[in-house]
Amino acid sequence: MKPFANFAAALSAPVRGALWMAVAAICFSGMILLIRLATDLMHPFQVAFFRNLFGLAFMLPWIARVGPGALRTQRIGTYGWRAVSGLVAMLAWFMALSMMPMAEAVSLSFTSPLFATVGAALFLGEIVRARRWSATAIGFLGVLVIVRPGLEVVSPAALLVLVSALAGAISALLVKSLSRTEPSRAMVTYMTLFLTPMSLVPALFVWQPPGLAFIGIMVAVGGLATIGHLCFTHAMHLADASAVIPFDYLRLPLVALAGFLLFGERMDFWSWTGAAVIVVATVYIARREAVVARQRRPHDPAPVATGAQREKL
Repeated sequence: MKPFANFAAALSAPVRGALWMAVAAICFSGMILLIRLATDLMHPFQVAFFRNLFGLAFMLPWIARVGPGALRTQRIGTYGWRAVSGLVAMLAWFMALSMMPMAEAVSLSFTSPLFATVGAALFLGEIVRARRWSATAIGFLGVLVIVRPGLEVVSPAALLVLVSALAGAISALLVKSLSRTEPSRAMVTYMTLFLTPMSLVPALFVWQPPGLAFIGIMVAVGGLATIGHLCFTHAMHLADASAVIPFDYLRLPLVALAGFLLFGERMDFWSWTGAAVIVVATVYIARREAVVARQRRPHDPAPVATGAQREKL
């Protein structure tokens, strides 16, 4: 272990951040695959509940360690709305994964930063200049390339992914608002505590007794989600978003390969083209946000789009 530790210490912070982000992408790709398998066994609403339940189980030791201080807040209503938007994002995302090829769903999910950029300008007072507006518009053109309205019937699954992306962006905007007054541990704790009972409500309407195979899959999902979020957070701590966010898009080829090998899923030329347009646009937005963050005065609102994609996982 010591030679590995010495090797890691010799790497620059951006390189280590990129490696952590790559590990996060692998974890989230595995999580998407497992959720796809789980939706073959149970309704997506039940999958969402057990994802939150086992996520809470992995979080309980940390919650116990930080103690009641993590729950002190005067903004319980904002936490509630964040949980509602996060739940909508998750339910729509899981439903979509059960209905369409995983890689196509992942491609459309990359629109969350685009929605977040628009929302940050409209509701948080973030200054978005012409170049980021142009990148946002180009990203939405990528969506049109994938769904091709007018040439093909827009599938309900594609609409569900876009609903999930929009709800995830709203959740990210609420996180940015909360971050002005709330510690990060409170935001993590409340999201976890709220989502589990809230996701139980829709699950009860479609409830079936879960089997051991399903439980095993969901335990693995909870573990991968926890590890993935930790790796993502560490990557963002080590380096600018512009340096590490491109490695988050490893999810697309990884999920596309898994979908092809396990389910025979294929993306056509136009879907790959649209995905490339969305990825380029969102990477550019991340780079512009990094520039804005370095120039921002302390009292100015911080950019919000970078973390939007995490809100549904």
